[in-house]
Amino acid sequence: MAKRKISLNELSGKIDITPANLSILKTGKAKAIRFSTLEAICKELNCQPGDILEYQDEENTI
Repeated sequence: MAKRKISLNELSGKIDITPANLSILKTGKAKAIRFSTLEAICKELNCQPGDILEYQDEENTI
């Protein structure tokens, strides 16, 4: 988002998701994401899912 110079509130309005839910996604606290939401984010930010997602093994997280 910083690279694209778009705020959380602006992005949430463009992809029709609440700022609170987008914040949960941004902070990595979400347990799941709909493909339609991921698609909307990638379309708006002109990126690929791998640009914004990262796999973390649950066994190794504190």
